Amino acid sequence: MAAGGVWVFRKDGVMELERQESSPATSQRGKALVYVPANETMRSLAALERRLGSLGWERYYEDRAIVQLHKRGGVDLISIPRDFSRLRSTHMYDVVVKNRDQFKVVDL
Repeated sequence: MAAGGVWVFRKDGVMELERQESSPATSQRGKALVYVPANETMRSLAALERRLGSLGWERYYEDRAIVQLHKRGGVDLISIPRDFSRLRSTHMYDVVVKNRDQFKVVDL
């Protein structure tokens, strides 16, 4: 079996990969990005942009493959694939890290 893992925030603020053994059944289930205040699963780029927009994020750059968002006056960027079916856990955790307490990643 291949080793997998979940990124976990420790109490000291450091993020580390917690290793887990994955099976075909668990690896196919996938992950979902949830907007915590409304308990809403993000199912489209438009829905995610709407929630991020309410938190001060706006479009910075876009092309055929990606959309980048930034907060005015900040240096952080969030890159999201335009084709939402290509959203991966790395994109989801990028959103979570830059919007603590607003988003979480859950197993499907």
